[in-house]
Amino acid sequence: MKLYRFITGPDDAKFCHRVTDALNKGWELAGSPSYAFNAAAGIMHCGQAVTKTVEGKDYHPDMKLGEQ
Repeated sequence: MKLYRFITGPDDAKFCHRVTDALNKGWELAGSPSYAFNAAAGIMHCGQAVTKTVEGKDYHPDMKLGEQ
């Protein structure tokens, strides 16, 4: 089964740690990061798609992808 996640958040160290944590749990980057300015909050937001192949499991919409 191939899983997909899109990690989002303010462009700060916490976001970088979340992506780093995913990479260390076997997730792989899928494309380039994206950035958008939130004018109401006055901050940059970023996102990074990641994918992971998990053997021996079937996808189910109720599964928590970050725990796989």
